[in-house]
Amino acid sequence: MFEIYKNKTILVTGHTGFKGSWLCIWLESLGAKVIGYSIDIPTKPSLFELARPKCIDVRGDIRDFKKINNVIKKYKPEIIFHLAAQPLVRKSYIDTIETYQTNVIGTANLLETIKKNKFVKAVVAITTDKVYLNNETCKAFCESDSLGGYDPYSASKACCEIVISSYRNSFFNINEYGKKHNTLIASARAGNVIGGGDFAQDRLIPDFIKSILAKKTLIIRNPNSIRPWQHVLESLSGYLMLGKKLLEGKKQFAQCWNFGPEHNDIKTVEQIVSKMCQNFDNKIKYKKDTKKQPHEACYLKLDITKSKTILKWIPKWQVNTSLDKITDWIKQYQKKQNMKDVCLKQIKEYING
Repeated sequence: MFEIYKNKTILVTGHTGFKGSWLCIWLESLGAKVIGYSIDIPTKPSLFELARPKCIDVRGDIRDFKKINNVIKKYKPEIIFHLAAQPLVRKSYIDTIETYQTNVIGTANLLETIKKNKFVKAVVAITTDKVYLNNETCKAFCESDSLGGYDPYSASKACCEIVISSYRNSFFNINEYGKKHNTLIASARAGNVIGGGDFAQDRLIPDFIKSILAKKTLIIRNPNSIRPWQHVLESLSGYLMLGKKLLEGKKQFAQCWNFGPEHNDIKTVEQIVSKMCQNFDNKIKYKKDTKKQPHEACYLKLDITKSKTILKWIPKWQVNTSLDKITDWIKQYQKKQNMKDVCLKQIKEYING
């Protein structure tokens, strides 16, 4: 399906993160030449250090225009997957200016660099499902809905979408594709991505993993909150499919896209935790955190009709299957197995499933 990536030079920003590491592993398996650009290893432990994907590992800040410009000029990638970000809602309340600078200015830096280096053919910029103006009306958001953001993280990513749209209209207009430029830009809005290898703070599955490893009670913040949970390979398959269309010069795909689970596969936080506890023979207990928490939306759901009907992307793994894959990943990690092999095995299972 993704043969187009073989021998392609591909830049992945944020390659040392959870999603970035999985993407690099997948691209490596496809025979791509991967250039990674990240400021640092974001967690200890980290999937990047455990799996060691084969890539040119460049360390730099996405806020450093000169550095990212020099990297792109040096390696001349044909396609860029832009994942570099400050990705945590709760951290955005603490490091607010850093969140805006990294997410908004970082994205603008990347697009400005591409404007100056005309050999980049395609860009898939990753934002989030939280870019929508969420009034808790229990509706599923589609791509044409209004952008917004209560917390700084969500607002910063909504700003990213505006920046992406502005650059696409002003400098990479699809009506001028093949005449004044040869670059197509799309944005991807994925649901709450889960999977083995995520060790970030303030995320449900990483918190569960930490509880398993430390044999401690899991503390959950909002047990009744509903999120569009999906395995990391679901979102990455969407990114790869979207990138393929852009590399093929199909300009109609240079727009924004939702990637999430089917409507009948939406789960609450407590349902996710309960299933994971069952997977570990109920050896882990959980309880609700009674402390006052920063605001987070209680209900979030994506309408993926556009991706299903036009892009022909369809979710493969239901949430329970995804949780089983995470359980297997954790157990293999506990056994100190080769984690790149574990990831490659799950990628193969996903492709064949």
